[in-house]
Amino acid sequence: MDIDFLKECLLIEVIGGIDKRFSWSRAIRHAWRQPKRRFLFWWRIASYLYDMDNKYLKKIGKKINRNLFFKYNADIELGASIAPGLYIGHYSGIVITRYATIGRNFNIRQNTTIGLKNNNTNRISIGDNVNIGANSCIIADNITIGDNVKIGAFTFVNKDIPSNSICYTKKVNVCKEREV
Repeated sequence: MDIDFLKECLLIEVIGGIDKRFSWSRAIRHAWRQPKRRFLFWWRIASYLYDMDNKYLKKIGKKINRNLFFKYNADIELGASIAPGLYIGHYSGIVITRYATIGRNFNIRQNTTIGLKNNNTNRISIGDNVNIGANSCIIADNITIGDNVKIGAFTFVNKDIPSNSICYTKKVNVCKEREV
């Protein structure tokens, strides 16, 4: 991650638009005044520091990420490649593995897990303009989710999803009368 990528992410996610000019004072002010954007500001800074070759800066990035986990209960591992436009509806229970590659305008809601089935070097690839509903779970090895995909709430995904799709888990509730 280079400084220009960091500035682009902060401009879109923290300052709030590509039609505005980036400045560090503006990014810090928006992060300070708007708590929902504060997490994204600090996670992008931590991710930038973690990608540096300096061991000391990498350690600072890890510490920032650990503090974010304790404060927001969101575990987005450092090393995850997330393009600009990340939006998190509610932070509690978010888990994203470091082996995820996520495209632009990614929308995720609470209690959602994106992880690998086995601890290996496989990747989870998620395209642009993907929207994931609450309490969803994406667990597989080498899975690809295409562009413009909507994944409904309470959905379990373990297979590839093609572009321009809607994915949801159809559940049937069975209610029987009990004999007393």
